[in-house]
Amino acid sequence: MQLPEGVTERDPIFPIAAASELSGLHPQTLRQYDRIGLVVPGRTRGGSRRYSARNIVQLREVAGLSSEGVPLAVIQRMLDLENQVQELSAEVAGLRVQLQEERDNRPGARVFATNAAGGVVTLKGTTRVRRQTDVVLYRGPRG
Repeated sequence: MQLPEGVTERDPIFPIAAASELSGLHPQTLRQYDRIGLVVPGRTRGGSRRYSARNIVQLREVAGLSSEGVPLAVIQRMLDLENQVQELSAEVAGLRVQLQEERDNRPGARVFATNAAGGVVTLKGTTRVRRQTDVVLYRGPRG
């Protein structure tokens, strides 16, 4: 599903009629799923339901599994586990960023050196700079 620019898959933008059409489920079924906590949409200030693209995908999954005879309680557990995996994956990604920042900022992680022009450059602690081995012959002023 292609979303407008600036809208994420978790932004609640679809009213119940659109969600019903996109998921292939009756609006009353969507209300029932909301009541039992299976697929819970966002709400507007006025209290009307707004479904996200992620909710639409979940509704399609629920419809498919339900038509195959999978009980709603089992589907609920599956959705809960999917959500948990996504949350944990996001947390792991954040922790990886934090770990890299810690590694980059600990003492000895960065080394300061000078370049050929005399400017200061920052290197990672494990980086080795290739030394230039060119020989320059200076003959002094001729005369």
